[in-house]
Amino acid sequence: MSKKEKTAKITPIGDRVLVKPIEEKEQMKDGIYIPDSAQEKSQEAEVIALGSGRKSEGEKVCFEVTIGDRVLMSKYGGTEVKLDGQPYMLVREDDILGVIN
Repeated sequence: MSKKEKTAKITPIGDRVLVKPIEEKEQMKDGIYIPDSAQEKSQEAEVIALGSGRKSEGEKVCFEVTIGDRVLMSKYGGTEVKLDGQPYMLVREDDILGVIN
């Protein structure tokens, strides 16, 4: 992904993170094509932008993820948004389950 793509037009607020879902390949089950509408949404995504962070007892708490990280997200967390026809999600940092190495 180029630097230009990483510059998001949405700046997350607080402990929110803008991620781009990583599209899975076309799914086939026993030779039968599964349409997009029946496929589960991807739980893997790439971190595109970070908010300002949350505060705990008046002190700023740093994010545990960084821009460019590939992460595993909660299945039903976040809000779907589209930018320039591309799907993105705004999620709370708590909805990120882990970083994929």
